[in-house]
Amino acid sequence: MKVGYYPGCSLESTAAEYNESLKEICSMLDIQLNEIRDWNCCGATSAHCLDEKASFLLAARNLEIAEKTGMDLVVPCSGCFSRLKFAEKNALSNEKYKGMSTFRGSINIIDMTALLSGSTVLEAMEKKLVKPLKGMKIAAYYGCMSLRPPKITDAPDHDNPQSMEKILAALGAEIIPWTFKTFCCGGSLAITRTDIVRDQVNRILDMAAESGAECLVTSCPMCQSNLDTREDEVSRQFSREIYIPIFYFSELIGLALGSGNAGSWFMKHQVDPRKLLSEKGL
Repeated sequence: MKVGYYPGCSLESTAAEYNESLKEICSMLDIQLNEIRDWNCCGATSAHCLDEKASFLLAARNLEIAEKTGMDLVVPCSGCFSRLKFAEKNALSNEKYKGMSTFRGSINIIDMTALLSGSTVLEAMEKKLVKPLKGMKIAAYYGCMSLRPPKITDAPDHDNPQSMEKILAALGAEIIPWTFKTFCCGGSLAITRTDIVRDQVNRILDMAAESGAECLVTSCPMCQSNLDTREDEVSRQFSREIYIPIFYFSELIGLALGSGNAGSWFMKHQVDPRKLLSEKGL
């Protein structure tokens, strides 16, 4: 399988382990990721708040480049996925942006979890299992950007997504159902309203623990970073000990498929997951 690949800025920096693990597992699953040439920032961080036209043009340029390859475009970052889908919808149907982009909609923009939860990929994943995640109690955490608004994201079930659950089931994990899987982590307020962010993170971690989850799995770099880096300060602020590792779903796929590089990915986490993995014999 050959697809276009748009990593985005986070996967080149703070979420490098996400990028590394995705590239490795896709190679193991015979998925060829073709990074589009000369891609630029999608503008997810602030452009859409400062200049609406610029935010459209930044994202649309990437779509134009990808369309020239003729391959569907896979996007791992939830923020990038949201902005590229926004550009797609507006380029094709909004008169306000007519003539501002050459994108014609001949390719699909695909969230990475949707690609890897397809039946063919799951079958290949199950056949290549080396270390099943048996005994690990995992809750999938999607956040909000890859799902809402559904008229932009085309998410088939934006209230109760299942793509990561399908992947975790194929890896042999115990999936913990819970009600906070699409609850916002408050990442966009990380600088301006840290009080709100801490409260949001505390509610997510508290609900995860109450549900019986031993760890959370996500596909969003902002969510992973926000939850992972704030767990210690939330523990101190609310006077309770919290230990809930925050994984990228791709890291657990790599671990289950026997990657020898999984340890280097986990070393980049603030909440060290190796204690949990050791307890599970992984």
